[in-house]
Amino acid sequence: MCAPDVLAAVGERLGRREFLKWGGAAAAAGILAGCGGSRASGAGVSLRVRNVQGLTHTLNSAFPIWPGFAPIQITNVRSFEKDGFFANTWQAPEHHGTHVDAPIHFGKGAWSADQIPDQALVSPVVLIHVHDRAESNPDTQVTVEDLRAWERQHGKIPEGAAVLMHSGWEARAGDINSFRNMDGKGTMHFPGFSKEAAEFLLKERTINGIGVDTLSLDHGASQDFAVHFGLLPANKWGIENLANLAKIPPAGATLFVGLPKVQGASGGTARILAVW
Repeated sequence: MCAPDVLAAVGERLGRREFLKWGGAAAAAGILAGCGGSRASGAGVSLRVRNVQGLTHTLNSAFPIWPGFAPIQITNVRSFEKDGFFANTWQAPEHHGTHVDAPIHFGKGAWSADQIPDQALVSPVVLIHVHDRAESNPDTQVTVEDLRAWERQHGKIPEGAAVLMHSGWEARAGDINSFRNMDGKGTMHFPGFSKEAAEFLLKERTINGIGVDTLSLDHGASQDFAVHFGLLPANKWGIENLANLAKIPPAGATLFVGLPKVQGASGGTARILAVW
């Protein structure tokens, strides 16, 4: 193990600019790996990063949320003027903004947020683009053929992957009605994963989880939430309302999922980073 002052010493040697260039926390992870940090196999890993891309929307009470849930409420409880420091309290559902669905969300007895292994929150990215189809068909879904097409170009989906759908839906995030895209009967229309694609990833590949830039892992018109009920009970996680997916490569990036470790939680708002 590295003593805490090792990181400080390395930071001083690199300089702030160089340290930030290599991705701060990611550089620290590489340093720790060299000092004895390891994967489950016990092999030390050093991570060098040239690009860091945030995939998280800024959360506020105006951000679109699933019908029937109240958005986050932020209340100031301490101010510099009165108390000498600043602090807020939050009141929010677990599934709001860019957030993680923990397996227990749809799987009784499956992992809660705090039980997801740390190793499962760091994953190679598989990015599936459906934005061209989504422009004319909001009900489009990631298919098995989409996954196979990715594999023909980039090789087999790697073990422990995070398979992410880019539909371009984030452009609608400033308008709750456009983001939900609800018809006159109250049915929402936006892209998601198909049941068949989820089954393929679960049975034919070994993944950590999936993610989307829409309100749900299932497409908006789904009535049975087959993707949720298929993947989550198998201790796979899902991320909803991702941002900036067009800015990362289709292969070669690594996803870091900053999920709060709240006991018994069914998920939670998260800070998501892609590095490569």
